[in-house]
Amino acid sequence: MHAITIPEPGGPEALVWAEVPDPVPGEGEVLVEVVAGAVNRADILQRQGFYNPPPGASPYPGLECSGRIAGIGPGVSGWSVGDEVCALLAGGGYAEKVAVPVGQLLPVPEGIDLKRAAALPEVACTVWSNVFMISHLRPGETFLVHGGSSGIGTMAIQLAKAVGARVAVTAGTKEKLDQCAELGADILVNYREQDFVEELKQATDGAGADVILDNMGAKYLDRNVRALAVNGRLAIIGMQGGVKAELNIGALLTKRAAISATSLRARPLAEKTAIVAAVREHVWPLLAAGQVRPVVDREFPMSDAAAAHRIVEESGHVGKVLLVVP
Repeated sequence: MHAITIPEPGGPEALVWAEVPDPVPGEGEVLVEVVAGAVNRADILQRQGFYNPPPGASPYPGLECSGRIAGIGPGVSGWSVGDEVCALLAGGGYAEKVAVPVGQLLPVPEGIDLKRAAALPEVACTVWSNVFMISHLRPGETFLVHGGSSGIGTMAIQLAKAVGARVAVTAGTKEKLDQCAELGADILVNYREQDFVEELKQATDGAGADVILDNMGAKYLDRNVRALAVNGRLAIIGMQGGVKAELNIGALLTKRAAISATSLRARPLAEKTAIVAAVREHVWPLLAAGQVRPVVDREFPMSDAAAAHRIVEESGHVGKVLLVVP
């Protein structure tokens, strides 16, 4: 088969479409013939040499894909060759074939075409696990997601609205904020021109956000704590703004607030299986009903993954950028 390889870390040009051995599904795995994958920030970090795959995972980038089952390994039941699926991966999505643990496999949601389904697994699993399984967002609460126009952000807006929350977002342009509003965002903050702490307080009569989903890390830590409501929950899922910051524990205690920090890629198989099962139970019916949809900005041939990486690094997109197998 062909896959995107990274002979040496570097810029987008480091991504090389090359012939490699076919994967073989092991115990509890299926072989998926890939139709499309999607670009995630983790892929960029891997390309740059900062985020290696966990032990035993495929060396190729790609944390999600869609396609058809082409083979079934020992110990797998409930799936058949030819089934249309999408999958959460620890790696290997930038390839023509990938071996997937059966617990990380999902059927393509009703009403979603096979190619666009590649935009779903990583964002749905990340948002559902952090915002709902850990932070327990409830109807009537206020939810803030940073980077509202990103793949994570566009999914978070829709899921939070679907459960009856009030949604605030930050984004860097009016155009991106307008698109967040179309997805259901209620409070729109241009982070280049406005202070999200003050804007959120004004919009909530001083209360703040009950749940914040943050991809920035250190840069936003102090302001996120200040933006939290009493009994608020801050979920950190990224470090785009650095890894070290000073935390005002007094402010955290006063608000009786909680901070969680998680990554998805390196979690044990049992944890990923539980998250995927919860997503299938709670998110897939919303997709089938049309309450939630994948947001796809554009697509590239998988062999031209370098061009897709440039778009994502420039933050010139809204939603997901897909890589389609030629």
